[in-house]
Amino acid sequence: MFSNIGIPGLILILVLALIIFGPKKLPEVGKAFGQTLREFKNSTRGLTEDVMKDSDEEKKLTK
Repeated sequence: MFSNIGIPGLILILVLALIIFGPKKLPEVGKAFGQTLREFKNSTRGLTEDVMKDSDEEKKLTK
């Protein structure tokens, strides 16, 4: 998804974020974004584990 941004695009995004949020608010926004991504990652990991466990149980029952 982000593989086509490149260095100039990333710099532009960072400059725009600095202008919009300001230097004092930017670390807070970054921290909140990181926590959101971490929670999403943990949720998807848990969901895939549940699906894999259910499919393993179905395989055991059909044997």
